Amino acid sequence: MIDIENTPLIPGEIADYKFHEGILYSYSKSPKRTVQNISDNIALVKQITGNKKVPLLIYLCNSPVPDKETRKFSTEQLPHVYKAMAMVSKPGLAQLIMNILFKVKTPPIPMKSFSNDTEAKQWLMQFL
Repeated sequence: MIDIENTPLIPGEIADYKFHEGILYSYSKSPKRTVQNISDNIALVKQITGNKKVPLLIYLCNSPVPDKETRKFSTEQLPHVYKAMAMVSKPGLAQLIMNILFKVKTPPIPMKSFSNDTEAKQWLMQFL
């Protein structure tokens, strides 16, 4: 893992966060996503980042598939909060999530999946 040990963890309902050197690190949790908890999470992220769009490095975990309304809401909100998203997960998980969220359309922000956070961080550096 990237050496950001001294950065405090900020707890949230669907993820815990660290904000370090311009990149937001998200440690995903497993509750089912809803419009309400996504809305609350966006408010938390804006509070953490000072309402600035930032690159996101997300450590994915398995969670239930959200309903259609939640997927649509989440997709619409992404470009308002993030510049780009790097997803770190076990092989296949990020691809599955992208397939669920963006069945037909291209993601609204640059997104890429990685199996390690070093490559993910390097890719995100271009968005700082």
